[in-house]
Amino acid sequence: MRINSGNMIQANTVVPNSGGTTPDQEAGFADRLEKAVQASQVSASQAKAKGNAASAATAAEDAKLKATCQEMEAVFLNLMLKQMRETVPKGTLLGNTQAEQTFRSMLDTELTKNMAKAGGMGLADMIYRQMTKTAAAVTTVATDKGQASK
Repeated sequence: MRINSGNMIQANTVVPNSGGTTPDQEAGFADRLEKAVQASQVSASQAKAKGNAASAATAAEDAKLKATCQEMEAVFLNLMLKQMRETVPKGTLLGNTQAEQTFRSMLDTELTKNMAKAGGMGLADMIYRQMTKTAAAVTTVATDKGQASK
């Protein structure tokens, strides 16, 4: 993934069976996300300096979308981990108390949040790209309809 100056994320292509990874793949999703958030914040501060409130609002919404996508990945990972734990036989050495189940659930929630922040499976990145494409398409259609009605 690369983030260009317009804050758009572009996918790198990897040649199959090349046996190597690109430097961008080695960098974690969290690093790329942090760069994107910083770029959004820089864009927001530049927009405020120019007095363009619409651009600042867009940059803030973009940062919110990235955070929401990351939260969605954490929820998905939590559900997956929960289902995986149900397939493992429960040990009776320490007992299987309600307190232990509650603690394990809270532990899994925190683990999956950290996994999503560290890059997880890349689901947040895919959701973000899809949502930005969809939002751009909706905006384009709405703009075209607005111009056609004039």
